[in-house]
Amino acid sequence: MNILFIGDIVGKIGRKALLKSLTFVKEKYKVDFTIANGENITHGRGINKVHLDFLLNLGVNCVTLGNHYKDKIQVVDILDNDALIRPLNLKYEFPGTGSNVYLCKGKKIRVSNILGTAFMKEEVNDPYITMNKILDEDKSDVNIIDFHAEATGEKKALAFAFENKITCLVGTHTHVQTADNQILDTGVAYISDVGMCGAFNSVLGDEKRSVINRIILHDEKARFKILEDDDLLFNAVVIKIDDKTNKAKEILRINLKNGKEI
Repeated sequence: MNILFIGDIVGKIGRKALLKSLTFVKEKYKVDFTIANGENITHGRGINKVHLDFLLNLGVNCVTLGNHYKDKIQVVDILDNDALIRPLNLKYEFPGTGSNVYLCKGKKIRVSNILGTAFMKEEVNDPYITMNKILDEDKSDVNIIDFHAEATGEKKALAFAFENKITCLVGTHTHVQTADNQILDTGVAYISDVGMCGAFNSVLGDEKRSVINRIILHDEKARFKILEDDDLLFNAVVIKIDDKTNKAKEILRINLKNGKEI
């Protein structure tokens, strides 16, 4: 079984990148199940019904979120859709679920979405304790975690901590694809960050001059701007699962510019 995980989709250009590359990628890697992080798909922050439908119509099976899970108020109207997963370890009651099970080729695939604690503004319950409550009773064949977090050390430590309990932990949130895709000595597939789908000539999907003005030149009036026209970046990973053992055999990075490998 081959599972495709698509990095944070940022705004209109991110959606264009999917339209450009998704069919090619799914065919090349013989993808059976597709997960996408959609927390930035609507104008760069959050998700609405139109863009959830956009992803589902493209054949995405599961959409995870992150720290911008509630940035679009319409999200409360779509969180009852089984395909959409918001962070699991929130400190307060919120609609939807943070973990769900899907059936694919006779296998039960659990997908979970958790938020990190280091350098993150959102106050959350302990990700390890919260996730362990699910895993201790889990009967799934394959277990994928989207760990939406800032610190690479926190991501990797959590991946090691879930030895023999999960198939793969992928990091999201930083929008920069890391080169540490590997099968850990515990058998867990891992990458610190999948990357993003969005504007290639940008800073994390934002127009570079707006970021320079705000961060480098300290212009307090400057606001980040989402690009609407640029070269198309498509970042993802393919997790190859052994159908007999349900263990990850390989995790491959995908890095495309305008539909071509770079």
